[in-house]
Amino acid sequence: MSSAPLADAGSGDKPLRLAYLVSHPIQYQAPLLRRIAQDPEIDLTVLFGSDFSVRGYKDEGFGVEVAWDTPLTEGYRHEFLTAFRDTGTVSATSPVSRGLYRRLGGFGAEPAFDALWVHGYASVNALAGIVCANLLGIPVLLRAESWLGDRERSGPKLALKHLFFHDLASLIDAVLPIGSVNARYWTHYFGGRVPQFPMPYAVNNDWFTEKAGQARTEVASLRDRLQLAPGRPVVLFASKLQTRKHCDHLVEAFDRLLADRPAVTPYLVIVGDGEERQRLEAQVQALGLAADTRFVGFQNQSALPRFFALASVFVLPSRHEPWGLIVNEAMASGCPVIASTDVGCHVDLITPGMEGYVFPTGDIAALTEALQAVFATPDAAAAMGRAAARRMQSWSFEQDLQGLRGALAHVTHRRLAPAAEPR
Repeated sequence: MSSAPLADAGSGDKPLRLAYLVSHPIQYQAPLLRRIAQDPEIDLTVLFGSDFSVRGYKDEGFGVEVAWDTPLTEGYRHEFLTAFRDTGTVSATSPVSRGLYRRLGGFGAEPAFDALWVHGYASVNALAGIVCANLLGIPVLLRAESWLGDRERSGPKLALKHLFFHDLASLIDAVLPIGSVNARYWTHYFGGRVPQFPMPYAVNNDWFTEKAGQARTEVASLRDRLQLAPGRPVVLFASKLQTRKHCDHLVEAFDRLLADRPAVTPYLVIVGDGEERQRLEAQVQALGLAADTRFVGFQNQSALPRFFALASVFVLPSRHEPWGLIVNEAMASGCPVIASTDVGCHVDLITPGMEGYVFPTGDIAALTEALQAVFATPDAAAAMGRAAARRMQSWSFEQDLQGLRGALAHVTHRRLAPAAEPR
């Protein structure tokens, strides 16, 4: 890693050629990629290993066929690499692409890119891209969701992981932490050997704010469709109905909340589908909560702001949730959030009593207390919702672009002009 001085970027300089290697088009990332593509000093090319997410596919977590209703590949240059192996899912060995070395500029007069940004490190494709870039002298930026709250491993496996990261550090020029928990992960494994440039995990805040605002004028019709009585608040869960998401903990806490006979009785609305749905429906029936609970199934991206506008509070009680981008979406929509301590974003986004509450993972009594606090006064939830929306103003794509530009300036030794406003 060179310590050469930064070169001024004069008006005649070409934009920095940045390749982004990622498994497939991801609904959360598409708006960010469009924003990066608008920067006149970054010439972005996205290299996808697979197109399964734009073809439509069965999401194992939701348990349903998914075809995203928001554009995944519009507004930025992209290519689908030739597949050596593509199972239509993401794993350590799928997708695997052919010709990565050649596409990055191998066998040419010079490399095709000034830097390579890689999403993740635990797949054949990501590692192949990292190795190829190093062979060609292309600096590598690494971004991933990893955290130290990972599943337990034996001593020998941990020793191998430390050895792996010791070797990986020599191939990475900078990492792009998505938040505080992720930054601690990189510090733990890389120490000070690899510089960090924060690139927060963000969503399209403006889109959610606008759509939720529009939806608030139509909440009455959604309440009618769901047969929700006027005036009763709504507790919202929206995620895959998987064991680790622990919607069952929310159902139990909701039962305890109602047993306490609150002044105003809320509804519980469960958005999503998956392997746990049947068991959750049985739990609701067994607890006598059917009249107060609604299961609405999988809802596509464009429908979510309507449910955030309907909700008084959003709850994510997950175990093993390195970030939890749906928390960003809820907060940008002006909805307060209750999250477990296993939801990694809570460290950066939620100050208890301000934007919502945080409870120890699996502690149903503490989750019940958080729900009680949200409904303690008539305006408590609304005030926390306004605070949540304000918090997201400084956790946005603009901060992402700032971090990425800082990393690019560092690894290419080029001083970039201040970022321009989006067009």
